[in-house]
Amino acid sequence: MLLILLFLCLLQFVAHPNCQQQLLTMWYENLSGLRQQSIAVKFLAVFGVSIGLPFLAIAYWIAPCSKLGRTLRSPFMKFVAHAVSFTIFLGLLVVNASDRFEGVKNLPNETITDHPKQIFRVKTTQFSWTELLIMKWVLGMIWSECKEIWEEGPREYVVHLWNLLDFGMLSIFVASFTARFMAFLKATEAQQYVDQYVQDDDLNNVTLPPEVAYFTYARNKWLPSDPQIISEGLYAIAVVLSFSRIAYILPANESFGPLQISLGRTVKDIFKFMVIFIMVFLAFMIGMFNLYSYYLGAKYNPAFTTVEESFKTLFWSIFGLSEVISVVLKYDHKFIENIGYVLYGVYNVTMVVVLLNMLIAMINNSYQEIEEDADVEWKFARAKLWLSYFDEGRTLPAPFNLVPSPKSFYYLILRIKMCLIKLCKSKAKNCENDLEMGMLNSKQRKVRFHSSTRNTENFSGKNTYNKPTRYQKIMKRLIKRYVLKAQVDRENDEVNEGKWIFIIDTD
Repeated sequence: MLLILLFLCLLQFVAHPNCQQQLLTMWYENLSGLRQQSIAVKFLAVFGVSIGLPFLAIAYWIAPCSKLGRTLRSPFMKFVAHAVSFTIFLGLLVVNASDRFEGVKNLPNETITDHPKQIFRVKTTQFSWTELLIMKWVLGMIWSECKEIWEEGPREYVVHLWNLLDFGMLSIFVASFTARFMAFLKATEAQQYVDQYVQDDDLNNVTLPPEVAYFTYARNKWLPSDPQIISEGLYAIAVVLSFSRIAYILPANESFGPLQISLGRTVKDIFKFMVIFIMVFLAFMIGMFNLYSYYLGAKYNPAFTTVEESFKTLFWSIFGLSEVISVVLKYDHKFIENIGYVLYGVYNVTMVVVLLNMLIAMINNSYQEIEEDADVEWKFARAKLWLSYFDEGRTLPAPFNLVPSPKSFYYLILRIKMCLIKLCKSKAKNCENDLEMGMLNSKQRKVRFHSSTRNTENFSGKNTYNKPTRYQKIMKRLIKRYVLKAQVDRENDEVNEGKWIFIIDTD
């Protein structure tokens, strides 16, 4: 209960006009003139960044400390640059599939080659220019995630669900391109064998070894575990996850922000619902399979005769795509059929009438909770999005972050210097400790006992008054700034009556 109250207080604190004013000031850092402009002017600024992003990246590489570099390091410009980069990445995914919008050039049972001696799989496994650009973007995003893990730490990185989505999306992209590359290597090896040992110009007249002939077959003869098939399946999953990543930037907009928050709450409700759903689903799936597994080939359709068919039938019955004939037998075993009718009917009533309506009620309840306090919820979500761009670093988006800037080399030299200084200090400290230990060994045992007792008391006394951590210092400054600004606004009659100002004693 206390955590809920603290969270509600935090929501009110972040959504307070004074706090939002400070966040807006930080958000438009080095861009104070843009803050008062209309939406049309801001849209033109975003469009200009979209067109000139490569040139802005080159300018930042050359002069990161110039006026333009400071402008690009502002949170708003960083957000726009990363959003534009991700939009281009999604555009590349669409362009990569555009050549198949009207259908493929060859059917699954056909092969197409540039010349009679070419291996068919060499042509199909080659990477197109759009796929090469997608790979560059993926490498840039991987590098950005690695830097985030290095700065925040693995534990803090895993806490944010969007980071897990990014990690899964990039991992699937890497696995897809790796499988595609392995298929390309195998096809290249087969092509090298043909070029070296086959003298005939037409491969149809030559008997090839099985491991070489396999790469000349059409798609309908490929193995289910073929690396290219696995690559295409993983790529499809990665594309879906990539487009779902758009929801991360929706809280920046006042119209789409509350909707995105409602969808997030809905996903949480669905995960809670899935626990009950899976238990009920597994119970009926195993029960129906045990009932009909002995009647394989003795039914009008293969429903419930295998575990796979049981899963398909029960899953699609939720959407009304299964038939009652699924429980009918060709034999006159009415007892089995009647049990099948009863179990199938109870399943549909339980899943469709009870559980699905309960899920709809849970989703409706979450949406109503968001709508009742939509402004506070949206401002809190927007503040979380803004805070992710307030930190230093990660100015350039993917794939422009793959090229290190002079500032990166400067920071690298500083870090190496700091590491060397810490190493020298640790060695000097070890020498001092050795010297002190030698001096202590020369004293009498009684003196050592009294001195150790006194040091223990002093040490325990010091531990009771620990120095404030960096987090406590930052929070103290934020609260002090908030309180001072609230007091000034109250004196100027800019704060409405009835607003509560939470003053926290940090001493």
